[in-house]
Amino acid sequence: MHCFNQSPKLPSRKPFWIACVCLLGCQQLMAQNAVPLNDLSFFDNPSSNWKVAANAQADITQDEVLTTKDGNGILVNLPGKKGAKDLFTKAVYGDADLELDYMMAKGSNSGIYLQGRYEIQLLDSWGTLNPKSGDNGGIYERWDDSKPEGQQGYDGHAPRQNASRAPGLWQHMKISFQAPRFDANGQKISNAKVLYVWLNGVLIQDNVELAGPTRGAFDNKEAATGPLRLQGDHGPVAFRNIRITNYDKPHPTLSNLKYWVYKGGEIASDSYKKLKPESEGTSPVLSSNQSKLNNDFLIRYTGNIQIKEAGEYAFKLNVPGGKGIFRIDGSDAVALTENRGEGKIQLQPGDHPFELFYSKIVDWAKPALGLTVAGPGVREYLLSDANVSNNDPVDPILINATSNTILRSFSDLPGGIRVTHGVNVGSPELLHYTYDLDKGMIVEIWRGGFLDATPMWHDRGDGSSRPAGSVQYLGKPVPAIEKLSDANAAWALDTVGTGYRPKGYVLNADDVPAFKYNIYGTSVTDASSIMDKGQGIHREITLANAVDGLFYHLASGNIEALGNGLYAIDDKSYYIRVDDAAGAKAVVRDAGGKQELIIPIQKKLTYSIIF
Repeated sequence: MHCFNQSPKLPSRKPFWIACVCLLGCQQLMAQNAVPLNDLSFFDNPSSNWKVAANAQADITQDEVLTTKDGNGILVNLPGKKGAKDLFTKAVYGDADLELDYMMAKGSNSGIYLQGRYEIQLLDSWGTLNPKSGDNGGIYERWDDSKPEGQQGYDGHAPRQNASRAPGLWQHMKISFQAPRFDANGQKISNAKVLYVWLNGVLIQDNVELAGPTRGAFDNKEAATGPLRLQGDHGPVAFRNIRITNYDKPHPTLSNLKYWVYKGGEIASDSYKKLKPESEGTSPVLSSNQSKLNNDFLIRYTGNIQIKEAGEYAFKLNVPGGKGIFRIDGSDAVALTENRGEGKIQLQPGDHPFELFYSKIVDWAKPALGLTVAGPGVREYLLSDANVSNNDPVDPILINATSNTILRSFSDLPGGIRVTHGVNVGSPELLHYTYDLDKGMIVEIWRGGFLDATPMWHDRGDGSSRPAGSVQYLGKPVPAIEKLSDANAAWALDTVGTGYRPKGYVLNADDVPAFKYNIYGTSVTDASSIMDKGQGIHREITLANAVDGLFYHLASGNIEALGNGLYAIDDKSYYIRVDDAAGAKAVVRDAGGKQELIIPIQKKLTYSIIF
C-alpha cells in the first residue's frame, strides 16, 4: 500500500470469493424481504414505546427529542421515562443480511442485536474523532462481572472510522451476519461472525469473529438461530426501509467433475476439439491447478450441479488473464467473458449438466479459476477451490490530511458528471470537501479518510481522485451566484454572460483556503472553516460591492424547512443552516421537477453545511 501521511484503514485485500460479496457496497445478489411497517404485526408483543409513523424529526440542539407525524412506514422508539422494552421479531434468523435506515435523536443510544445476542451499537457519535466499540457502528463489548473493576468489558470492536451523521439525518447501514455452527451433539464448532458492516457508504467492520454474546444479550446460550432485536429502553430512534435476507437453504453442489486440458485452443470457435488433450481425468473440485501450463492453455470441465430449490441463481466466473464461459443445460449462465463475468439463470430442483471453460492467454496473469453461486436463501458460495484471484493487483494510493491539505484533481459525481477544475480540501478534523472552481461551489463533502488517489497516480492515471470516507454529494454543479429578475426566474447551468473569472485561492496562517472569483462586476471571497468536532462546514461569502438582483444557490433536491434558518436537504441527508444573511430570507422554490433553496445576497452571507 502506498501511503502519504497517516493512511486511513481501508478494506483489507481479499480473495475473489470474499471481495465479490463486498464489492460496491456489498450489493445483494438476491431479493431482500422488506419488513412491512404498516403496523407492528411483524414483531412479537411490542411494548407501548414502539409505534409506526409517517415522519420523524429530531432536534439538533436538544437531547433525546424525536417528534413524529401520524401515519406509517417508519418504526419509532419513544422510550419515555420507564417501562420501555426492546422489540423482537417473530421470525428467527441464522445467516442473514440486514439493511436499513435509522435516525438518532441528539444524545441518543440504541442498538441492533443480531439473534438477540450480538449488538451492533447505534449511538449519536456525531463529531467523535476516535470512535470506540461503544460508538455508532461498533460491535459492543462482551462482559464479565468477575473481572476487576475497569476490566469487565472486553472483546469489543470499534468501527474503522467514524462515518456517523448528525442527529435527525437518516443513516444507512448494511450488516452481514454468519451464525455460529454446531455439530450433531449441539457443541459449537465455529463462532458467529460479522462479515461486514457498512455505514453511510463506508466499510467499518470487516470479518469480525464473535467468541460469544455481547453485553446485554437476552441470553448467553448461543444457537443456530435467533430473533432480530432492536434496543428500546435507552433513547429515541427511528427506523425505515428495513430489509432482511435470510440464508437458510442448502447451497448447490457439484458432482461428476471431469476435465480436459489443451495447449491453446479457442472457446468460441470450438478449435480445441481438433486438439489432443495434454491431460484429462476426474477431479473432486473445480480448479485451475489441473493445468501444468502457466499460459496458453484451455481447461474444459463438465459435471452436474445439484439445485435444492427452484428460483433464480446468480453466478460469478473469475478467469484472470483470459476468457471463460459457464453453461447449464446448454444455456449460458455466464456468457463468454474476459477476466470476470456474471449472469443469472432460472433453475428447477434436481441435477443439471454443466460445462465450464477457462482459456488462459495473458502470460503475466497468475492462473486462477473462481466460480461462486447465490440464490434463493443461499448466500454467495464458492464452488471452486481457493486458488482464485480478485483481479485487482493495485495497492491503493491513499492521502490522509494530518494537517490542512489541498490537492487538485478531477472529481467524478453521480450522473456521469466530472468536475475538471476541482480542489480537494482536507482537514485533520476528518471533514473534507471538493470545491468546483468552474462554478464557485462545494460539490461534495465527506467525513473520514481524505483521498484515494489511485485513479490519478497509478500507471498513466486519469487525473481523478475520490473521497476515502463517507461522502455527501451536494447536487448537480451550478453557478453559486446568479442575477435573477425575481425569485422565480430560472437558474442558469453555466456562467456564460456573467463575467465569471476564477482568481484561485489564498491561504491563511493555518493553510485554510479562501477562494476568489469575479462575477457580475463584483469580487467574491468564498471562505470555509471546519465547525467544532468536524460537525460541518461554516461558509462565509463576501462581495466587494453589492449588485442588485444577485441570489446565492444554497441547495437543490427535496427541501424541508425546519425553522430558525435550518433546512433538511434530500430526504434528511444533510442540513443547510442560514446563519447571517443581513435580513434576507431564503426561498424554497420548484425548479425543473425539483426544489431549490436560494437566498438574496448583498454584501455578505454566512451559512453552514451540517451532516
